[in-house]
Amino acid sequence: MNRVFLVRHGENPANITKQLSSRHVDYSLTEKGRAQARQTGQYFASLPYPIDEVYASPLKRAHETALLIAQPFGLPVTVMDNFREVDVGRLEEPPTTMAKWEFHNQIVEQWFTGHPEARFPGGDDYHSLWRRMRAGLLQVLRGKDNRAIVIVGHGGIFSFTLKDLCPAADMNVVFSIGNANCSVSEFEMTARGDDLRANLVRWADYSHLNGEAAVLVNPLPAEGELE
Repeated sequence: MNRVFLVRHGENPANITKQLSSRHVDYSLTEKGRAQARQTGQYFASLPYPIDEVYASPLKRAHETALLIAQPFGLPVTVMDNFREVDVGRLEEPPTTMAKWEFHNQIVEQWFTGHPEARFPGGDDYHSLWRRMRAGLLQVLRGKDNRAIVIVGHGGIFSFTLKDLCPAADMNVVFSIGNANCSVSEFEMTARGDDLRANLVRWADYSHLNGEAAVLVNPLPAEGELE
């Protein structure tokens, strides 16, 4: 059994402007985002066991978060495209509008109501999203035991694939909690060949954040916030 921590990246400008960002919109962390990442690194350094490996999505906000988490341990960060955010395809083209967010939400709703083939135009359907997430986890975990592993990625890919990663998880509870910047989700995971097993220990815990870093921004737009 391995301890795997799926960590959402720290705050970046797209969280503030409510931009859809998965491939071409690629911001660095804000100052608050860097503080969130440093505090998350301090949290992991306070655990009674060391972190053994750190992985990250290639997007700047995730990679920069991972570097700050890895710093107390002197570990390198391995970048893997598998953990990139949900590819929303042409929805990412500016400007981001409320209509695009509504379309985004309709696609995600279809994934949870028996239509995993629903696809973002030029981007992911659920099958492609789960396939790359699962392949990434198998690559990271195969043949390993008793490792503590941090994977820094994104709220969408982590939240939407949880239903297949941990079929027993109550998705209503998951979505009611959300997945805040630098929140930590903990799992027990094993991979033997192509057999991936995961048990959810806790979801989207951000109690390690304090001060300004704990003042969280909702990445979803409010009604009327966008044209």
